[in-house]
Amino acid sequence: MKLSKSILPIILLMIFYISCEKPKENAQKVEENEKLEQKVEKTEENVIVPNQKLTKEHQIASAVLAAPEETRAGAKVYGYDDDGNFTTLREGTNAMICIADNPNKKGFQVVAYHKDLEPFMARGRALKAEGKKTQELRAIREQEGKDGKLKLPKNPSTLHVLQGEKGGFDVQSATNVNTHYRYVVYMPFATQESTGLSLKPNAPGHPWLMFPGTAGAHIMITPPTEK
Repeated sequence: MKLSKSILPIILLMIFYISCEKPKENAQKVEENEKLEQKVEKTEENVIVPNQKLTKEHQIASAVLAAPEETRAGAKVYGYDDDGNFTTLREGTNAMICIADNPNKKGFQVVAYHKDLEPFMARGRALKAEGKKTQELRAIREQEGKDGKLKLPKNPSTLHVLQGEKGGFDVQSATNVNTHYRYVVYMPFATQESTGLSLKPNAPGHPWLMFPGTAGAHIMITPPTEK
């Protein structure tokens, strides 16, 4: 089939145009893919991985965020070494003690508490290390508290808890993310009669008394999470 002389230049021009556009399309796709990869890489850098293993400095920075702001600089901080052993990361100069997140446990949790609670907390850690289960641990501390072997706080002493199942520490912004607060005010042997508190929350966020009349009696306060 012979092509008309008038049609042939048009066909050649179309072939030339297509051959020129194809590299442009490929280059454009490559550029789009590169941008997408960069976006993914940037997103992955900011993802907070559960059970993250933080440096000593980041553990301290994360743990003290559970404490009242004015106590953070002088708080003592416990955390974990490279082998996952519980250790002192920083000595303190005030009455606040903080504990960094345990990377070997599910979820994320940092706590801060008044130093008067240290004997009670330390005894709990020691019993856990011995393999004692929750009920047995609680019973031992209860008996030791009643016998005077375990020193209990004489005044109401607060434990601040900052936790989240999908929480973590954002090293870029130096903040804990996906976490919420819970407060526990220990009042050994307090009862409903001595405090006037309900034994269950009357509404979301309301304080209530847990384990009344025991060495571990405490007021629970869990502020509603923001939606």
